[in-house]
Amino acid sequence: MVETILTVIQLIVCLVLTLSVLFQSGKQAGLSGAIDGIADTFFGKNKARSIDAKLAKVTSATAIIFIVLTFVLTLI
Repeated sequence: MVETILTVIQLIVCLVLTLSVLFQSGKQAGLSGAIDGIADTFFGKNKARSIDAKLAKVTSATAIIFIVLTFVLTLI
């Protein structure tokens, strides 16, 4: 019973992790990335509030949760 619940939670975390990685913009986006890079340096005050920064935090958190759940499920 516990194993089934943890497996479902891990599946949901896996989907959130995949979507958060796919929604992030690439670091080398060609010309638009160069223009965006200039805008980031000019408007750098709100860099921590940008969507990419929030997605990076979500990605880190869900990756840690995914790894912990994987270890727990391996031990069970």
